[in-house]
Amino acid sequence: MRQIGSRIFSLAMTRDRPFMPRSILPVEAARLMRDEGAVLVDVREADEHALVRIPGARNLPLSRLEQVVLAVTPGATVMFHCRTGARTEANAARLLARVPGCQVCLIEGGIDGWHAAGLPVVEERGRPMDLARQGQIAVGVLLMAGEALGLLVSPWFHLMVVLVGAFLVFGGITGQVSVMQLLRQMPWNRRFLAVLSARA
Repeated sequence: MRQIGSRIFSLAMTRDRPFMPRSILPVEAARLMRDEGAVLVDVREADEHALVRIPGARNLPLSRLEQVVLAVTPGATVMFHCRTGARTEANAARLLARVPGCQVCLIEGGIDGWHAAGLPVVEERGRPMDLARQGQIAVGVLLMAGEALGLLVSPWFHLMVVLVGAFLVFGGITGQVSVMQLLRQMPWNRRFLAVLSARA
């Protein structure tokens, strides 16, 4: 009787929960592309995709997910990937909604996992470090500098840590300003992105 009650409770809790995409390993994703013509979609931003990408992948940035139509055959297998898998997992419901009637999969580990599995990627020669890593380094340097200067020079430098934190929170809430948006304006990034735009 207790088992029946537990089963009823479980069904009640999951009745309105939408079906979520399943995760697959990169090697399985490569097989699906090769043997079954599965569609691979990169949800990273356009500049990330231009720097390093999986051959045959389409680019549909999460920032434009609801504005761009993804043309796929109903019933097709559509696989999404980002850099590490975190962005696709966090936006699984949004991705599923863009391709109704399709078999939707998320690639575990993203393009990093794909590359680690020995599968091919296309990399631009002379490319700068990707913007996400540049952002991590920039924020880390500012935080460490603020703490060090606050301890060694003046306590007022601790305000750097507060300002950096406030900037990150503001950018995350509003989406208007981000570290990566600022880094795109740096000379080394602007030169490289200009070259990529000229090729397009």
